[in-house]
Amino acid sequence: MVFRKLMAAFGAGVEVDTVLTNTGVRPGESLHGVVNFRGGNSDYKVEGIYIDLTAVVEVESGDNEYKTSYSFLRQQVAGTFQLTAGAQHQQPFQIAIPWETPISAIGGHPLHGMKLGVQTELALAGALDKGDLDPLFVSPLPAQEYVIAALDRMGFHFKKADLERGTLYGSTMPFFQEIEYHAGGQWRRHFNELELTFIAGPRQMDVILEADKRGGFLTSSHDAYNRFTVHYDGPPHAAEQALQQGLEQMARRRGWF
Repeated sequence: MVFRKLMAAFGAGVEVDTVLTNTGVRPGESLHGVVNFRGGNSDYKVEGIYIDLTAVVEVESGDNEYKTSYSFLRQQVAGTFQLTAGAQHQQPFQIAIPWETPISAIGGHPLHGMKLGVQTELALAGALDKGDLDPLFVSPLPAQEYVIAALDRMGFHFKKADLERGTLYGSTMPFFQEIEYHAGGQWRRHFNELELTFIAGPRQMDVILEADKRGGFLTSSHDAYNRFTVHYDGPPHAAEQALQQGLEQMARRRGWF
């Protein structure tokens, strides 16, 4: 079990120490932790404790691109209480990780380009103060893991991952994840790169593929798309078959593959 702490000294002199007991979770699972408080030199009325799940998202604005933080889940974990001077207080919490939470770790290793975190917010004397970002590592669902492993077997090579601002059809998130690959194997003849996006739910997920398709003798390169659904209770090979068919459809030219 890995413990990660954030320490923040707020203007009122109250120290906050948030400990996550399971920083590695999957979508649909629960994140557990405890918020520890130590009062300052005076008594204070704490009006509430909030936990934010945040993500760093890339935003395109004209010819410019910048990164900003988005809160995609905010949950109150404690109401009003009195924190006396020097006293210590603990508040356990449990938060359900949304099904559409982006993947930020694979095989126990951070996914390059991704930054998810947990932030503790203290409502004190009518003001809100936030602590630092505590890293959150979200592993893929078994069905997502199978698709990722299938791409690896097909010769695709991981490039990077990021979050783009925007809401896709069927999604409730203000951003979406793109896991980018270099094409390899037989697919190198058809694609330069491939982008993979998941829209997960409790029983099934949609898989979105976007490929930078190579140009031909008389054609320029262009993007090709495919989208299919994977049911979690279906046979594992069904996901790989749908992936194979989707790639073939995007690669097809004039009716042949």
